[in-house]
Amino acid sequence: MKSRVVWFAVGTTAGIYTSVKARRIAYRLTPTGISDQVGALGVGFRAFGAEVRAGMAERETQIADELGLTAPLPRARVVSELESQESKDND
Repeated sequence: MKSRVVWFAVGTTAGIYTSVKARRIAYRLTPTGISDQVGALGVGFRAFGAEVRAGMAERETQIADELGLTAPLPRARVVSELESQESKDND
């Protein structure tokens, strides 16, 4: 008797899991789901680009400090201005 209950619970769980996965896959293949995925990809690219620019600015500042340069590098200024604009846009 206990094994029947256990197998019933296992079957129910597998059915629910499968139906949820199938619903998610079906949504991803709809036009709305595809546009959501493309939008998320764009957000990821922008975040990656911002991280790369921030890392470049940080490294340029480190190099300038090591070389004893006192004037800020032009790209570092541009990146800091871009980051300040992005932070204003996010607020």
